[in-house]
Amino acid sequence: MTRPTPETLANSARRHRSAAAAEGGSDPSDQFPRRLRPGAQPAGEHSGPPGEPGARTVAGAGQVVAPVQVSGAGSLVKSLEALGVEVAFGIPGGAILPAYDPLYDSSVRHILVRHEQGAGHAATGYAQATGRVGVCIATSGPGATNLVTPIADAYMDSVPMVAITGQVARPAIGTDAFQEADIQGITLPITKHNFLVQTAEEIPRILAEAFHLAATGRPGPVLVDIPKDVLQAQTTFSWPPTLDLPGYRPTLHPHGKQIREAARLMTTARRPVLYVGGGVLKAGATEGLRTLAELTGIPVITTLMARGAFPDSHPQHLGMPGMHGTVAAVYGLQKSDLIVALGARFDDRVTGKLDSFAPGAAIVHADIDPAEIGKNRAADVPIVGDAKYVIDELIEAVRAATAGQPAVDRTEWWAQLDDLRERYPLGYDEPTDGTLAPQYVIERLGAIAGPEAIYVAGVGQHQMWAAQFVSYEKPHTWLNSGGLGTMGYAVPAAMGAKVGRPEATVWAVDGDGCFQMTNQELATCALEGIPVKIAVINNGNLGMVRQWQTLFYGERYSNTELGTHKHRIPDFVKLAEALGCVGLRCESRADVDKTIKAAMEINDAPVVIDFVVGKDAMVWPMVAAGTSNDEIMFARGVRPAFDDDDL
Repeated sequence: MTRPTPETLANSARRHRSAAAAEGGSDPSDQFPRRLRPGAQPAGEHSGPPGEPGARTVAGAGQVVAPVQVSGAGSLVKSLEALGVEVAFGIPGGAILPAYDPLYDSSVRHILVRHEQGAGHAATGYAQATGRVGVCIATSGPGATNLVTPIADAYMDSVPMVAITGQVARPAIGTDAFQEADIQGITLPITKHNFLVQTAEEIPRILAEAFHLAATGRPGPVLVDIPKDVLQAQTTFSWPPTLDLPGYRPTLHPHGKQIREAARLMTTARRPVLYVGGGVLKAGATEGLRTLAELTGIPVITTLMARGAFPDSHPQHLGMPGMHGTVAAVYGLQKSDLIVALGARFDDRVTGKLDSFAPGAAIVHADIDPAEIGKNRAADVPIVGDAKYVIDELIEAVRAATAGQPAVDRTEWWAQLDDLRERYPLGYDEPTDGTLAPQYVIERLGAIAGPEAIYVAGVGQHQMWAAQFVSYEKPHTWLNSGGLGTMGYAVPAAMGAKVGRPEATVWAVDGDGCFQMTNQELATCALEGIPVKIAVINNGNLGMVRQWQTLFYGERYSNTELGTHKHRIPDFVKLAEALGCVGLRCESRADVDKTIKAAMEINDAPVVIDFVVGKDAMVWPMVAAGTSNDEIMFARGVRPAFDDDDL
């Protein structure tokens, strides 16, 4: 097989623009706190288009650096400084090593992780908690390929991240050189865009373009692969560069005619719902969402990625939809006559069997990414634009449409939804064998830590319980791996969130399976002074897989028992202590509150609590994969009772 030459790869990089690069959007960091050096702009911001078509001014344009002779590595580090980057997570290695020498004297804080996957998830957690671009660094070959999972995770959840990787020297590319991997080709389907840098002179421009692409439009990960000889070459660094991104013209403002038609439907529908996705959080549009909801009186449903976008305590909030959503939310969507989707993508976990989803509903679909509109469900009113502008303009259009007009009567719709909320609230049964209920642990954790804390979850049963039983009142307090469902996400993402928001209490709610994938990053936390708190929901099994085996595989528990109950291998308390953390254990309901409070009082070291819980708890409600939302089960063997004629 003929290997591509560096020139071929470079040309491919110039041609490659993912579907995301045709999207529109706004800077997602508008409502986050800033901690910047004087004169620096946050990474990812830009000051608007200059006069020349196809060009953009750069993030950090306020920083002006006169030409200076440096190495390519020096140019890389100076570019990061000019972009306002405060922290990067990474591990050095041969190909990227030249960059670590100027990084030694840089204002950019480098956090030495224990595994590259930890670096990527930490960058994601930092970005999700702060709204700024997360940065991770790895060397070539296995270092770069260890970033593939967190890059894919960030891509699925639209997280702004820049991954910087070293590459073998240009003459060695395509020769199967030591630690060579075509990371540009490998990540092509899972990055918003990626670059193979060809000369040291282009480093500032490419870094600026990478941050701009990551943060604007639909956010996403961008990879910058830099050969070792480019890092070692001498060049002239100056700042700011001019971006050259022809064809990348994000659409911010929606079309007025579509907004007016959406407003007309919203003011006349009798059974409407607002279906809110993570795009509303990324656009900083949560205040506008509340205004729109209260203005229209329409019920609000927030997806797993949008928890906190609308207060759980608000009377219009029906909860989370989907496979493990509330009965009211699932049937609110299913029986609606109008769905107004804002920054959501009609994914399979929400829709269930697609051809039976909300059969009587007209669809208004607003999204920053035009590729999402009509991808899964045809839209009657497609709206391309940034969620903040879409919502603000919908508010004005609704006010105009209702001026002097009587409000549509939705009394019957709300009566039906309220009846469902009352009859089928989220809840759980205490285990009959006397073991600790995991739902109770998470419920008490949310009550004690409160709505100001940041909660980070791994993937599985504990993730669903954390989404269900913690009350989210504020945006950006819930972080999880939604689209990819990455086991091992929680600990490093919590680390990144705590670095970005040091004033916040950060709890990772993890499963005993997920925790064993990336818990080595607790050593990083201990040494770097990052006092995260970890609640391990230890049921001795791969819990969600066991639940499916119980329900769909005749209770044949093939390879799901982990041994953390039967053999206490590993002993999570001893493991925590070995990693420089405080280790605690809780096995009874009576000790839950005092154990959580003890962890809350420790702020100078990471804390791990081993909550030993029953193995048979299940996540309910549930829509089985591949079935219709009409088949939702409230509990095992319990189907909600509906009179479909009334809905």
